[in-house]
Amino acid sequence: MADKKNYYEVLGVDKKASQDEIKSAYRKLAKKYHPDFNPGDKDAAEKFKEINEANSVLSDEEKRKQYDYELEHPDMGGMGGFSGFGGGGGMGGFEDIFSSMFGGFGGFGGSAKSSGRTRGADIEQTVRLSFLDAIKGCSKEINYFRNEPCKSCSGTGAKNGTAFSKCTKCGGSGRVKFQQDTIFGRTIQVGACPECNGTGKKITEKCPDCKGVGYTRKQTVFTVQIPAGVDNDSSMRKRGYGQASPNGGESGDLYVYFRIEPHKLLKRQDKDLFVTVPISFATAVSGGKIKVPGIDDVIELTIPAGTASGTRFQIRGKGVKTVNGTGSLYVTVEIDVPQKLSRDQAKKLAEYEDTISLKSCPRMSQYSNDVSSIYGAKIDKQ
Repeated sequence: MADKKNYYEVLGVDKKASQDEIKSAYRKLAKKYHPDFNPGDKDAAEKFKEINEANSVLSDEEKRKQYDYELEHPDMGGMGGFSGFGGGGGMGGFEDIFSSMFGGFGGFGGSAKSSGRTRGADIEQTVRLSFLDAIKGCSKEINYFRNEPCKSCSGTGAKNGTAFSKCTKCGGSGRVKFQQDTIFGRTIQVGACPECNGTGKKITEKCPDCKGVGYTRKQTVFTVQIPAGVDNDSSMRKRGYGQASPNGGESGDLYVYFRIEPHKLLKRQDKDLFVTVPISFATAVSGGKIKVPGIDDVIELTIPAGTASGTRFQIRGKGVKTVNGTGSLYVTVEIDVPQKLSRDQAKKLAEYEDTISLKSCPRMSQYSNDVSSIYGAKIDKQ
């Protein structure tokens, strides 16, 4: 274990972390280092591989128990399955203790119960969605290549799925004992049979369609219904749509991650939407109605007289609809100051300025008073 990676450190979680905490940490890191988000970055690709490796162990309760034991007992060698001290005697004793503690893993507890079949690898796909499609929901076609279980042999690799014989090395149990000398003495370890890869069976006649490998390389195409309200940190899992098992076991899963394209006007934070709308000086002073972009249409918002630039308004029920309720649309107004004025316009603006007293501008009046009290300087309108 001295050269073994600390998967808890890889995911940035405590050794006592719950499965939910491990899952959350994995999703955040997978999103950060995903190759689609870091094109051409070899370090990110290597980190992504390391994160998936850590998650595959810590997200599986049995693998995690075995891994934790190895962390605590670095000199015990590979935990292929401890099975008693001393000569190669019968199973039981020390193995039974571990079986009661851990529920059986590797070679522990009941050799006949272990099928030796491994689960296929998971596949990850990134789907790009427009801002509004993510909010309103949509259907998308998923198209990718994977190793699908061979239908002719049901993924076993044997002709018609039945051309098997019992493995003579393990007697059909899928497990064999290995003797090893350690600092504690001679031990007997139990691991997968190398002749049959832990299946207990040997193929007598290979499947002609898959040539005995148990799977075929095919293009998988299907349509997925994406629910309303997904965001960049959202994902979906489709069971059994990952890579086929190498020995007739369960196929892996497909994980679909979403990458949301930005909107030209709207910004999103959880279930709330935000937009900044420019308004004229006249509208800010006298009030009026403005048009605000929403999810499905344009919304009319009344601006009260005397609205300052930077004022934010909340329109309830016009945000993103999720299972936890519907958010709000927050509208920030900013006065759009004209960049160019004609001489006549500048003259009329100056005349207007002369008619406005400092008292009618509360913020400017307060500012003038503050400057006067601190510096003793008088400030008129500026």
